[in-house]
Parts: sequence; structure tokens; C-alpha cells
Amino acid sequence: MKHEEANKEIGSKGVEAHRSRGGRKSKKSNPQSPIPNPQPPIPNPQSPAPNLDNWLEIGKVVSPQGLSGELKVYPVSDFPERFEVAGKRWLLRSDDTEPQPIELLTGRYISNKNLYVIKLAGVENCDQAEALRGCKLMVPASDRPQLGEDEYHVLDLIGLEVFMQASGELVGTVVDIIPAGNDLLEVKLHPSFTTDKGQTTSDKKQKTVLIPFVEAIAPVVDLKSNRIEITPPPGLLEINN
Repeated sequence: MKHEEANKEIGSKGVEAHRSRGGRKSKKSNPQSPIPNPQPPIPNPQSPAPNLDNWLEIGKVVSPQGLSGELKVYPVSDFPERFEVAGKRWLLRSDDTEPQPIELLTGRYISNKNLYVIKLAGVENCDQAEALRGCKLMVPASDRPQLGEDEYHVLDLIGLEVFMQASGELVGTVVDIIPAGNDLLEVKLHPSFTTDKGQTTSDKKQKTVLIPFVEAIAPVVDLKSNRIEITPPPGLLEINN
């Protein structure tokens, strides 16, 4: 499964990520590494919240790199071309409600740190770079890279309803994708999913289960119908009460 850009942190909606149902890892080398930078400035509580429905986050500025205005960026995108191929990107500052266009000039990957070093037009020195610490790099949500066969954008998987293939019973809804050797669908169980199977606590509190995103267990992924059909082995859907 491939994970696509999103507005949350790694592994969630809004960051550019993709997964394959065959369990192939994403192109990003370490998608669960903590972001190695201080917290960005706290936004002014009087400022309106950013409207990010039409945008996808691809990275966050960590710090300046050197004295010439280069920036270290922590990627939340699986697509290296977002940082290595020159062209228009958009920058969201903490006090802005909409990303502003900016030109990416160059970029390179630092593999041992899972960071990119990029050069943006108009950022010529360390002070200008420092002012961008904590800003987010964005692209329009419509600008999604094409995926290969049996690969899916994370944003398309989150929200799909999960059904038992044999019975048609509604299991729940995908709420997140957990990166692992084989990626896992985090599924919030539907209240109708019966309690005599061990899926809910005695107080009927709704729980989540993790389902491997592999073809043998999730043979049907139908984005048009907003559904995934699963054939789980015995015990997979049981949770600890």
C-alpha cells in the first residue's frame, strides 16, 4: 500500500503516502521516526484555522542547513521527486490560512537521517531559512502521483468499510494505516459486530482491531464501492477485553 500526502503526522490522513497490498514497504526509509526538531511556534489563538481540505502535506522544515539558505526537511511523502525535482511547491507558515507558492530549486536526500536538504527560491541565508523552521511543504490534493497495480493512496483507504467476504457482515471502518513489515489496517469495529465473538468489552465500548493488508486476508479492495472484503483466519479479529 502506498501512503499519500495528508494534514496529520506520519501514518495518518493528510500526508502523502501509499501502500501496496503485497506488503511492500513505502519508498520512505523510516516512516515512524520522530520529527527531529523543536516544536514550531504556537499559532496565535486569534488566527483562523488553516483550510487544508484541498492540500496535502509532503514535509516539514526542520532547520537551516549551512549558511546559504538551504533547509532540512523531514518528509511525510513516499515520493522522492517531491523534494528532488525542481518546480512549484507551496509553503504553509504557522500563521497563514492558505499555503503560498514557492519554487523548489534543488534537493537531495540524506539517507542516514531520513531528511532532505532543499533550496527554495528567495531563501538566501541562514536567517531567512531559520524563519521557515516548522513550516510545512504542501501540494494540491489533486496532484497525486500515479500508482502501480495493487497500490493505494492512504487517503483512499481511510474511511473504507470492511466486510466479511463470506457473510457480508459489516466489521467496521478503516481509521488508520499502521506501517509494518506487512502494513496493517486499523479498523474501528461497528457496534453491530456481535459481542459473542470477543470483539467488544462488557460495557459495549467500541474497539479497534489490526488487519494485515495482504491479498490473502483482504482480497477485495473496491474504492468505488467504498469497501474492503476480508477473509480473516480464526482469532484475528479477537481483541483483549
